[in-house]
Parts: sequence; C-alpha cells; structure tokens
Amino acid sequence: MAEEWVYVIKRDRDGRISWHAFDPTYQLWQPLPPVPVEYSAALGFGCAVLSGCHLYLFGGKDPLKGSMRRVIFYSARTNKWHRAPDMLRRRHFFGSCVINNCLYVAGGECEGFKELFVPLKNRWSFIADMSTAMVPFIGVVYDGKWFLKGLGAHREVLSEAYTPETNLWSPINDGMVSGWRNPSISMNGKLYALDCRDGCKLRVYDESTDSWNRFIDSKLHLGNSRALEAAALVPLNGKLCIIRNNMSISMVDVSNPDKRVESNPQIWENIASKGHFRNLFTNLWSSIAGRSGLKSHIVHCQVLQA
Repeated sequence: MAEEWVYVIKRDRDGRISWHAFDPTYQLWQPLPPVPVEYSAALGFGCAVLSGCHLYLFGGKDPLKGSMRRVIFYSARTNKWHRAPDMLRRRHFFGSCVINNCLYVAGGECEGFKELFVPLKNRWSFIADMSTAMVPFIGVVYDGKWFLKGLGAHREVLSEAYTPETNLWSPINDGMVSGWRNPSISMNGKLYALDCRDGCKLRVYDESTDSWNRFIDSKLHLGNSRALEAAALVPLNGKLCIIRNNMSISMVDVSNPDKRVESNPQIWENIASKGHFRNLFTNLWSSIAGRSGLKSHIVHCQVLQA
C-alpha cells in the first residue's frame, strides 16, 4: 500500500519558493530536489495532484517575463521534475481543482477562457466560461461540484459553482458560501472549515439547515501570529490534517463519534515540527523579527502517494 506524504510549498522571507515533504510515519520533514527555476520566484501559480503521485505546478506570473502558460510536474515515484503540455492561455491568480483525475482552471488574471487538462489524453481543452469574471480566493470540490468564491471587477464578492457533467456555471448565494472561510476541505462527503485563525477549532457545513456549525474544539489556542496561522487542510491517512505557516501540524480524527477532547484526547493530536514548540525564547524572537519585512508563509499544500 502506498504511503501518503504531505508536500508543502512555501514563499520564504526573500520571496523565493521552497518546498518540503512531511513523512507522517517518522514525523520528519524530508529534503527534496529544488523547485525548477521558472517557479523559484513565481507568483499566483496553481498546484494540484493527479494520478495520486504527480504534483503539478501551472501558470503563474514570472517577475520578469509576466504571466505564464507553463506546466510542470513532480513525480513522487522518480523524485524528479518533468514538463507537461502548456496551458492554452496565460494566467495567474486563478482557481483550480481536480475532479475524476482531471485538472480544471478558471478565473484569475488571464487572457480569458476556462480550461481542462486530461492526463490520459495529455492535452488541454476549453470549458464553459463563468457568468462573471473573478479572481478567486477560495475554492473546493463538494457534492460533485466545484465551488469558487472571489472578487469581481469592482471588488465585489462573487460565488459560482461548476458542474462537470453539464459543463455549466451557476451563481451561488446560500448559507454555504456566505459562511465559507479559507482554508476548507471536503472530506468523506462533508465540508469542513476552521473556526479560529490558528486552526484550534473546526466547523462543519450542515446541508439540512444550510448553515455552518461548531464541530470540534481542541481547547488549545496557540496564538494569532502569522507564523501560527493555519494555511491548509488536507486529508492524510483517513484524518484531517491542519498545517500552519510554521510547519506545525494537527491531526484530527473527524470520523470519531466522540467529539469531546476532554474525554477523547486521541481525537486531536498536535505534532511538534519545524519552527514550532521549540522553546519560548525562539518563538518570541521569531515573532519580533517577523514584524518587519516579508514573512515566510505556505502558498500550497498537497498530499502525494509515495
């Protein structure tokens, strides 16, 4: 059976892109080959996993050359980077998702048109356009649809859903999107989001009442600094994995019927990792140093099968 590892792509204080792999078995961060030079300082690029073991980087904006069509992927089996067919249009700061092992991209600052990449055919094709152009800031695949929420041309908040079977977009304005916050994740047919900046509380969407409800409270608030901010939610070995900018991780057993941490402490496990739970002085100094200048933060997080 293939092992699942967490792959984190970060933007460092100098604006450069670095990436790291977390081995959950030994709870260690492992070194990786450098990110290809065309993505070492790119902005607004997409990231997705296809076929379980291929991590794709696509589009984005090169600081010198501008918006890109480029597509590359890393194979966890070969531990190498490879080229893939370029997108049909240049684009950056867009939304992306994977449905049935097909990669969809939409929105953002681009030359127009939405696209679909099918790895079995190794080619891109156009899909239906959204009813209103937007720059997405959150997206999720839930109940067979791709939901996107972003800003329109006049900085207004817009929400749309795409249905692959019909190739149609439709505006959405219900309790799900109105209470929807980033990061979020669809897992085991349910939609989860965080209820605190550091990821110490979870919410779940209740479709029957069209509302978001409190789900689990870890009772351990870590702080409000940018370093402690929860940047991503991913599924890892059947559990919900919360990853923060300082590379600390919490593993939550959302399927456990006992949601009370007091009586069931195993439901919420905090893993000491890079940059967190080291010592009080180091964390304090990092917080002070981070108040001036650019702070390191996570831009993408995915799970690959090694």
